Amino acid sequence: LDIGRGEIHALLGENGAGKSTLVKMIYGLVKPDSGTMHFNGEAFAPQDPRTARAGGVGMVFQHFSLFDALTVAENIALGMEHAPAMSQLAARIREVSESYGLPLSPDRTVGDLSAGERQRVEIIRCLLQDPKLLIMDEPTSVLTPQEVEILFQTLEKLRAEGTSILYISHKLEEIRRLCDHATILRLGKNVGEC
Repeated sequence: LDIGRGEIHALLGENGAGKSTLVKMIYGLVKPDSGTMHFNGEAFAPQDPRTARAGGVGMVFQHFSLFDALTVAENIALGMEHAPAMSQLAARIREVSESYGLPLSPDRTVGDLSAGERQRVEIIRCLLQDPKLLIMDEPTSVLTPQEVEILFQTLEKLRAEGTSILYISHKLEEIRRLCDHATILRLGKNVGEC
């Protein structure tokens, strides 16, 4: 599996094909049994998600890991190794959310947010770490059509800036519209590319 710089690459396959397991290996959540990974030309074997993030990999999971009782800024701070002061972080959240067309107030309580807004929290958390590879695991499964459009515009902007995106989806119309290449997995093996 090769993902080019500034490419949106789809990872396709039926349930149980190994898509989520593969991206969890890239993100350091699962240890591979064999094989090697290279990132930006160097061997890459993250021991945990913190190592993967430090190496330039971000991941937005299908199921969000947010605390409803906390604000957007507090949730984002929890996911950072060295969170800045809350006022600085709030300013940075506003800046990134406006820059990428993901409107979001850092002061809002997460429990009051829609599914699409919660996803924005996860995406902004990743973007604050300046990822070179962003993994999206079925990101549109909980979004309205309008929220999907906002997400696609954000991903296209990231692609134009040189960020690589590995995109898992079962929605082939999305893949046709958004992705540059696709790899198909079956039973953990690459069975085709297009």
